[in-house]
Amino acid sequence: MKKTKTMVASISTLIRRTYPSTSRCNSLATIAAIQSQFQLPRESLQHHSSAEGRLRFSGRVFCSESGAGKRRSSGCWNCGEKAAFLFCNSCRSIQPVDDSVDYFQIFGLEKKYELDPGSLEGKYKDWQKKLHPDLVHNKSQKERDYAAEQSAKVTEACRTLTKRLSRAMYIMKLNGVNVNEEETITDPTLLMEIMELREAISEADDSTALNQIRSQVQEKLKQWSDSFVEAFESQRFDEAVKCIQRMTYYERACEEIVKKL
Repeated sequence: MKKTKTMVASISTLIRRTYPSTSRCNSLATIAAIQSQFQLPRESLQHHSSAEGRLRFSGRVFCSESGAGKRRSSGCWNCGEKAAFLFCNSCRSIQPVDDSVDYFQIFGLEKKYELDPGSLEGKYKDWQKKLHPDLVHNKSQKERDYAAEQSAKVTEACRTLTKRLSRAMYIMKLNGVNVNEEETITDPTLLMEIMELREAISEADDSTALNQIRSQVQEKLKQWSDSFVEAFESQRFDEAVKCIQRMTYYERACEEIVKKL
């Protein structure tokens, strides 16, 4: 917890070193304006175990969670082979999507946050060599549909597990935090920090300055990712949610920088 608190304000100091003219606004009216300007759009996550309310934070919709959806029969729809998984090695037929199969299972990974994103690429390519719709253009319409659905799911699984933020959101979802929409962050310290960060990005007029800011933001993203691991592994899910809230802002700041480079 002490480590988490220490990280909250440090990026403001770093930004001021680069942009000493960046001003800090202290009025409640300004904080309200910042909250409105930088509210997290799209969807938020809802923690159903909260006794006093629902914790929500921004994120994308994930179409799969462990144990969700319908379970299909364990055998291949075409030949009955019991070991069929996404693709039947016996008759080489693509199987229908099984919603009970989560993203970690697709790549044969243990359900844990820490993983090597580089290890996903090879497994992703192996699956697409079997599932890509172009490979079944001469098959039945049913199997072409299966191919499109399976290929899309494998692609989304790889994209989700590759990035720290989306991987954190997904593994929280597998542990009972479901996707919902609306809500904003109300922490004034974080809102002021993000305002200063975005001002710095806006004022940066060359790639050197932007890359310096991006390096600082990426370091913050890594720190909050490490804090998420500690909270998640200790099953302090409320604290894990707060870590993800901050990761969301820093991820979006990185995206803004990339657009300007």
